[in-house]
Amino acid sequence: MNPTLTALTGFVAWSLFLLVLMEALRSRLVITKAVAANGFNPENSNLLPFMQRLARAHANCIEGLPIFGGLMLIAVVAGRSAITDPLAYVFLAARVVQSVIHLTSLSPLAVTLRFSAFAVQMGIGVYWAVRLGVLP
Repeated sequence: MNPTLTALTGFVAWSLFLLVLMEALRSRLVITKAVAANGFNPENSNLLPFMQRLARAHANCIEGLPIFGGLMLIAVVAGRSAITDPLAYVFLAARVVQSVIHLTSLSPLAVTLRFSAFAVQMGIGVYWAVRLGVLP
């Protein structure tokens, strides 16, 4: 696989990992009767702050996957992955860093670093979109 497909696969795998982690923790809460099976809010607002951050980190991945993943797929399908390959791993690393920071802290510094990681992804996405002709 080329770097673009590898990074896209990593993005999907990371999103799946966050989902599996969230559902494993939710399952444990149901099994231990800490929360009723129907007692979860989608954003985990009735649970511990970590679970809320986990739900948001997963949602961030799901929100970004169609945009950034779509750009990667466009590049591969169009035979233009030479545009996305050089920054594909940087993009994936920035996505993982954003999620890890989201899971670990909400301090002002952490929020700034998390936004910085997202800004890297946005910059890469805009660059890809312009080079691929998606944006003028």
